[in-house]
Amino acid sequence: MNVGFIGTGSMGGMLVEAFIRSGALPPECIAVANRTPAKAERLALRYPGVRAVRSNAEAAAGRDIVFLCVKPLDFKTVIDEIRASVQPEQLIVSITSPVLLAHLEEWLPCRVAKVIPSITNMALSGVTLCIYGSRIEPEQMAMLEGLLSHISQPIRIDEKYTRVVSDLSSCGPAFMAFVLRRFVDAAVEETGIGREDAERLAAGMLLGTGRLLTGEGLSADELIRRVSVPGGITAAALKQLDTELDGVFNRLIRTTHAKFREDLAKVDQSFAVKH
Repeated sequence: MNVGFIGTGSMGGMLVEAFIRSGALPPECIAVANRTPAKAERLALRYPGVRAVRSNAEAAAGRDIVFLCVKPLDFKTVIDEIRASVQPEQLIVSITSPVLLAHLEEWLPCRVAKVIPSITNMALSGVTLCIYGSRIEPEQMAMLEGLLSHISQPIRIDEKYTRVVSDLSSCGPAFMAFVLRRFVDAAVEETGIGREDAERLAAGMLLGTGRLLTGEGLSADELIRRVSVPGGITAAALKQLDTELDGVFNRLIRTTHAKFREDLAKVDQSFAVKH
């Protein structure tokens, strides 16, 4: 399998590194291009065998799969650059949520998909969301999900749920890390415990909790019941949390959806302009 990556920033670079570390792809099967060539070249130096190419068209030509890992408003420019190099049997994969499959299928002659990765894929964990265009074949779905299964659990979703599932799986690690940091801050301020100790305890707790909710099959409600004794310390704290967090995550989801609609309108406008 030959795979191209256009864009080697935070998520593009993470995917390349995760695929190599997991053994999903040998470096020799990867070509990378970036608007700033030096970034692609640094990635190639870090993983001998990876080829840094000078143009997006070269990164796309002849690849089985091409990952487009660029900012939403850069998509139309990149598509214009690669369209003549792309063949109908190739699979182009966007990792950017405001770029719709309809945008890709209108402007590209090949099969298209959208994938929403997560920073948890760095740890060869978490999920990857998969959304497929109308022209894709079952064997290409299997090829892509087989690749992603080395670094995550691929899950197929309907495109209309892109934003909310991204909130949970892709933005979620930042949200949970933010809450964890505030928990640690409070522990340090209120008790004087050393920050390093508090961070290590909290991180270990989060790791173990994740394993209980996945590998051990506990639901969130079951876990709460197992830890919280009626009338106990945990129960008292949970009552306080329930009061303080009332509506917080509803407002969070409304905020992410409003920003998504704003970004989508800008992407629509960028695709409406003839390049």
